[in-house]
Amino acid sequence: MRLKSIKLAGFKSFVDPTTVHLPGDLTAIVGPNGCGKSNIIDAVRWVMGEGSAKTLRGESMADVIFSGSGSRQPVGQASIELIFDNEDGSLGGAFAGYAQIAIRRQVSRDGQSHYQLNGAKCRRRDITDLFLGTGLGPRSYAIIEQGMISRLVEARPEELRSYIEEAAGISRYKERRRESESRIRRTEENLARLDDLRKELARNLERLQRQAQTAEKYRELMAAERETRAQLAALRLRQLQSQQFQHAKTIETLSLSLEKTISAQQHIEASLLELRENERSQGEASNRIQARLYATGAELARIEQNISHHQQRLRQLQKELEEAERVRQHSEQQSAEDKTQLASLAEQLAVLDHQHALAQSRFAQASAELEQAEALLLAVQQAWEQSRQAALEPAQRSSILQAQIAQLEPSVARLAAQQRRVREQSAQLIDSLDTALLDEQLAESELESETQQERLLQASTELADLREQWRAQQQAVAQMQADLQPLRGQLAALDALQKAALNPPPSVADWLHQQHLSERPKLAERLRVEPGWEAAVACVLGADMQATLLDKDFADCSLDSFNAGSLHLRGAPGDPHEEHPGRLLDKIREGREFVAELAAICTVETLAEALAGRLSLQGGQTLVSRDGCWVGRNFLRLCRGEAEAAGLLVRREEIEQLSQDCEQHEERLAEAAALLQQLEDALQAQERLCEQMRRAAFEQSARHAQLTAQHSAAIARAAQMEKQRAQLALQASELAEQLQVESEQLGQARLELALALQQREASGGQSQALQHEREACQAQVQALRRSTREQQEQLHRLALQQGSLRERHSATEAALARLAQQVNQLSERREQLSLDLQQGDEPLQIQREQLERLLAQRLAIEDELQQARQAQQQTEQALREAETARSQSEQKSQQLRTELEQQRLSAKSLEERAKVQQEQLQQDGFSLDAVLAGLSADMDEAKCGAKQRALAAQIQRLGAVNLAAMEEYQQQSERKTYLDAQNDDLLAALETLSSVIRKIDRETKSRFVETFERVNQGLQNLFPKIFGGGSAFLQLTGDDLLETGVTLMARPPGKKNSHLALLSGGEKALTALALVFAIFNLNPAPFCLLDEVDAPLDDANVERYARLVKEMSAKVQFIYITHNKIAMQMASHLLGVTMHEPGCSRLVAVDIDEALAQAG
Repeated sequence: MRLKSIKLAGFKSFVDPTTVHLPGDLTAIVGPNGCGKSNIIDAVRWVMGEGSAKTLRGESMADVIFSGSGSRQPVGQASIELIFDNEDGSLGGAFAGYAQIAIRRQVSRDGQSHYQLNGAKCRRRDITDLFLGTGLGPRSYAIIEQGMISRLVEARPEELRSYIEEAAGISRYKERRRESESRIRRTEENLARLDDLRKELARNLERLQRQAQTAEKYRELMAAERETRAQLAALRLRQLQSQQFQHAKTIETLSLSLEKTISAQQHIEASLLELRENERSQGEASNRIQARLYATGAELARIEQNISHHQQRLRQLQKELEEAERVRQHSEQQSAEDKTQLASLAEQLAVLDHQHALAQSRFAQASAELEQAEALLLAVQQAWEQSRQAALEPAQRSSILQAQIAQLEPSVARLAAQQRRVREQSAQLIDSLDTALLDEQLAESELESETQQERLLQASTELADLREQWRAQQQAVAQMQADLQPLRGQLAALDALQKAALNPPPSVADWLHQQHLSERPKLAERLRVEPGWEAAVACVLGADMQATLLDKDFADCSLDSFNAGSLHLRGAPGDPHEEHPGRLLDKIREGREFVAELAAICTVETLAEALAGRLSLQGGQTLVSRDGCWVGRNFLRLCRGEAEAAGLLVRREEIEQLSQDCEQHEERLAEAAALLQQLEDALQAQERLCEQMRRAAFEQSARHAQLTAQHSAAIARAAQMEKQRAQLALQASELAEQLQVESEQLGQARLELALALQQREASGGQSQALQHEREACQAQVQALRRSTREQQEQLHRLALQQGSLRERHSATEAALARLAQQVNQLSERREQLSLDLQQGDEPLQIQREQLERLLAQRLAIEDELQQARQAQQQTEQALREAETARSQSEQKSQQLRTELEQQRLSAKSLEERAKVQQEQLQQDGFSLDAVLAGLSADMDEAKCGAKQRALAAQIQRLGAVNLAAMEEYQQQSERKTYLDAQNDDLLAALETLSSVIRKIDRETKSRFVETFERVNQGLQNLFPKIFGGGSAFLQLTGDDLLETGVTLMARPPGKKNSHLALLSGGEKALTALALVFAIFNLNPAPFCLLDEVDAPLDDANVERYARLVKEMSAKVQFIYITHNKIAMQMASHLLGVTMHEPGCSRLVAVDIDEALAQAG
C-alpha cells in the first residue's frame, strides 16, 4: 500500500482545491519559509484522526480552516482526502479487496468533524482501527514534523514503548484488550441488574396471593395509560396539524416560485426563438454579402487578367514597332548604299561610253586601212568575225544572268523563310484562339454551383426540421421526467413506510440476523387480499402480518436464544383442512398456503350478521365481518382502529401499482431518451453535412469565379490575337506577292542562262572551224590584222563593260525602287503600330480605374461583411447566454419541483402520521376536542410521554395478570429459571473474556519482546553506518513487559556521554533517524513523512541521510520537506510550494527523471 495523492481544500493556506500527486517513492517538497509546506504534513496528521489543535499549531479545530488574506475572504469549511493505492492488498481486514482506499475528513467553523471512508460516513475510531498495526497514525513514528526528531530522542519511556508496540503490530491487541475489559465491565453491570431482577421476581412469587389487588391496580393503570395514550396522541396530532399547516404554506410558496420560474423560462424560450430567427436572418445576410464579395473578387480577377493581357499586347506592339523601325533603318541604309553605287555606276558608264566612242573611231579608221590591205581575206575575215561575235554575246549574257541569279537566290530564300515564320506565328495564334474547353468548363462549373446551392438549401431545410424535432422531443423527455418524479417520490415514501412498518424491533432483528433469517420475507409481503377484506384479514392475523416466513421447521431455529420482545414465525406452507362456504381463505388471492388457518373462518358482511350467527357456530368455527369484527362462540374482537396491519396490505397494493406505473413511465422515458439521442446524433451529422456543403459551395464559387476570370481573359486575348493574326495574314500576303515576283524573275534568269550556254557551245564549234580557216588565211594578212584585231578587241571589251555596267545600273535602280516601296510600307506599319500603342493606353487606363473602383468596393463589402459577422457573433453570444439562462432556469425549476415533491411527500407522511394518531384516538374511544379541552395548561408531549412510560413501566412491573394464580405462578417460575440460565451464561462469558485477556497479554508480551530485540538489533546495525562508528541500543526500564518503558542510549564515535541531552542537534537527528529506520526495517509503514529533519545536519551527514533514505525507499514511500540541495537531488519528484498570492499556497510539480530525459 502506498499514498497516491492528497486532496486539500480550505485547509490552512491551501484555500483553493489542490491535489498533491505522489507518483514516486521519493518526493521532495521544497519552497521558501512560510509558504505552507508543513501544512501538508499537518493535513495528513489531521485526516488520520489528530484531535489536538495544539499539535496542529492552532488554538482550536476551527484554526485549520483558511481564515482569509488581504485579497481572499475566509472559507466556511476545510476538507482533506487521502487516496491510498491498495492493489497489493496489504491493508487487511474488510478492505483487503479494495484496490483504492479514500479517507476524508471535513470540518466546519463550529468545530464539528465528519469522516468518510471510501465515500461512506464513518467514525473517527473506524479510521484509527483501519491503520492499527500498519505503523500509521496521527502520532506514529511514520510522521516526523519539525522539532519532533529531537523530541523522539528525548521522548519518555512510555512514548518510546508506544512506537515499539506499533512496530510490533500489537496496538490492535491492546485495543482488543480494552474492548474485552469494557465488555467485562458491561457484563458485570448486566449481572448486577440481572441479580436485581431475580430478587424482584422472588418477591413477586411471594406476593401472588395478592393477585386480585394487583389485577385491580392493573385495570386502573390500563385506564390511566389509555387516557394518557389518547392525550399523547392528541398532542402529537395537534403538533402534526401545525406542521401540516407550515408544509402547506411552504408548498404554496414553492408552487408560486415554480410558476414564476416557468414563466421566466417561457420568456427565455421566446427570446431564444427571436434570437434564433435573428441568427438565421443575419446568417442569410452574411451569405449574401459573402456572395457579393465573391462576385467582386471574380470581377477584380477578370479586370486584372485583362490589364495583364493588354499590357502584354502593348509590349508585343512595342516590340513589333522596334523591329519595324530597325528594318526600315536597314532598308534606308541599304537604299543609300544602292544610290551611291548607282551614281558610281553612272559615272563609270559615262567614262566607258566616251572610251567606247574613241575606240570605235579608232576601229573604223583601222578597218578602213585594213579593207585596203585585206581584199582577199575579206570573206574569211568577215566569217571569222561573225563567228567570234556570235560566241561573245552568249558568254556575256551568261555572265550577266549568273550574277542576277546569284543576287535573286538569297532574296528568294530570305522571303521564303520570312513567309514560313509569318505562317507559323499565324498558326500559333489560331491554336491559341481555341476557347471551347474553357466554355465547356465554365458551363460545367455553373451547373455544379447550382447543384451545390440546391443541395445546401435542402440540407439546411432538413437541419431546421431535425432541430425542431429535437426541441420537441427534448420537451417531451423533460415532461416525462417531470411526470415520473412525483411517482418516484410517492413510491419511495410508501416503500419507506412499508419497510418501517415491517421492520421488527431491534431485539427481534438481532435474533433474526443471528439465525440468518433477516433476509427472509414477511407474511404481509406474500399476501394478496381481495379489495375490501384487508381489515378482516388484518383483524384475524394481527401481529402475525409481520411474521417471518421460514423454509424450514421451527425446531431448526435456536428459539432458546431469543430472550426479549415478541417473535412471530411461520413455517413451511400447509394445506387447508376443512372447506366451508364463504371462507376467509377464499378472499386471499396469493399466499393462501401460508395462512391455512383462515380456512376455518367464515365471512359475513356486517357485525350484525356476525353476532346473529355466533350462537350457531360449531367447535372451532368463527366469523369475521368485512369491517374487521371477529366473533367466536365465547369471544369477540373488534379491530376498528388497527389500521397498521390493514395498511400493510393496502400499501403493498399501492406500491405494486406505483411500481408498474413507474416502470411504464421509465420505459416510455427510455424510449423517448433513445429517440432524443438518435435525433441529437442525426442533428450533429446533419450539421456536419451542412458545414461540408457550405465549404464545398464556397470552394465551388471560388472555382467558378476563377474560371469566369479565365474565360474573360481568354476572350480578350482571342480578340487581340485575331487582330494580330489579321496583320500577320496581310504581311504574309505581301511577302507571298514579293516572293512570287522574285521567284519568277529567278526562273526567267535561269532559263535565259541555259539558252545562253547552249548558244555559246554552238558558236564555239563554228568558231573553231573558222579558226582553222582563219589560221590558213592569217599568214597572208598577219601584219595588217594584228593592229585591227587589237582595236577590235579593245572595242569589244569596252562594249562588254558598258553592257555589264548598264545591267548593274538597271538592277540597282530596281532594287532602289523595291527598297523605297519597302521603306514606305515599314513607315506605314510603324505609324499603325504607334497609333495602336497610343490607342492601347486609353482602355488600359479605363480598366485600371475600374480596378481601383472594384478594390474600394471590395474593401467596403469586406467591412460590411465584418460588421455582419460581428453582429452575428453578438447574436450567437446572446443566444448562448440565453441557452445558459434557460438551462439555469430549467435546473432551478427542477430543483423547485424536487423540493416541492419532497414537501408534498413530507406533507403526505405527516398526513399518514396524523391519520395514525386520529385512528389511535378513535380506537381508544376519545375525540380530539374533548382530549385537548381536558389537558392542563402545562401538559406537553414530553411530560405526557414520560407519564405514559411511567404508567407502562408500572404495568410492566406488575407482570402478566391472569385470573388463574397457579398459571401465573408457573409463568413466573419459568421466568425465574430463564433468568438463572442467563446468570450462568453471563458468568461463563466473564470467564471467557478473562481468558481472552490473558491470551492477549501473552501474545503482547511475546511480540513486544521479539520486536524490541529486532528493533534494538537494527538500531545497533544502523547507528554505526550513519555515524561511521559508535554504538546505540534500547533498554527496558522495568520487568513488567506489559507496562515497562523503553529508553534509548547512544554514543557517537569518540564520545562517552551518559545522557542523550548531551548530544548536539545533528547527533540527535541522526540518532532518531537510526531508530525510525530500524523500526521501518522491521515493520515498514506504507509511507513516511519527514519535515526538515536534515536541517541540523551538515553536508556530509546529509549525504549519509540521503543514501539511507534512498536505500529505504525500496520498501517505504518517502515524502520529505527540505531546503538542502543534496536532499533535493535525491528525489525523483519535486513538489514546489509557492505563495505568489500572499496567504495562499500553490503547487508546482516536476518529474526529475522526465526533466533529465528531456534535457539529455
